[in-house]
Amino acid sequence: MQITFLGTGTSHGVPVIACDCEVCQSNNPKNKRMRTSIHIKSEKYNLLIDTPPEMRLELIANKIKNVDSVLMTHAHADHIMGFDDIRALNWFQGKEMPVYGDHKTLNHIKKVFPYIFSEENPGGGVPQVILKKIEEEMHFKDLTVQPVPIYHGDNKILAYRINNFAYLTDCSKISESSLKLLEGIEYAAVDALRFEEHPTHMSVDQAVELIESLNLKHGYLTHISHRLDHQKLNDYLPEYVSPAYDGLKIEV
Repeated sequence: MQITFLGTGTSHGVPVIACDCEVCQSNNPKNKRMRTSIHIKSEKYNLLIDTPPEMRLELIANKIKNVDSVLMTHAHADHIMGFDDIRALNWFQGKEMPVYGDHKTLNHIKKVFPYIFSEENPGGGVPQVILKKIEEEMHFKDLTVQPVPIYHGDNKILAYRINNFAYLTDCSKISESSLKLLEGIEYAAVDALRFEEHPTHMSVDQAVELIESLNLKHGYLTHISHRLDHQKLNDYLPEYVSPAYDGLKIEV
């Protein structure tokens, strides 16, 4: 199973508009972070998690042409505003796109993009999507997907366990029942906004602590802000944790 980190940045992205900080002005390409998303490719199936604003650029940069289904974590702007670009995948693949999420997320998508779901569309192409409420466990050929409820501040959203990997972005807290759903995974991408604590995201040390508690072979930090320089963060982390970066591909 190949996982491509399409974007690894926060809701602002990196560089941040009008920011002159060291990271935003850095020449290190690993400090350039589009909004967070991943693509998962197995021998038989392709999954995309979230449709961020730069989805088009992310898929083009990584030469990704095939997406069989989309999984949504939640409906914040940095995770859904590329939704309209699904129509290019419709055109290339010649089929509708199944999009999975919880009831709250799917309803919000309908409100943000009413023209997609309206029978009265005056003109222009629209994505051909089938919204589907996520089930407790789903099988997509050789991929087993388990939604894992997590907390993004007070907001309950979804993480996903896919085979031996878990995607835990926009996470500040995980309940004991959800931790049980993660037992036995070997790899994970974990939210790590900055070193300082934050009300709706894990800090770097909190993310490392979670990776240690899950006894992973390796953990990857994502949703990284402009307060964290890639190389300095990499030097700080233990050998079993790495900062992800846009375009990183891993085999798990």
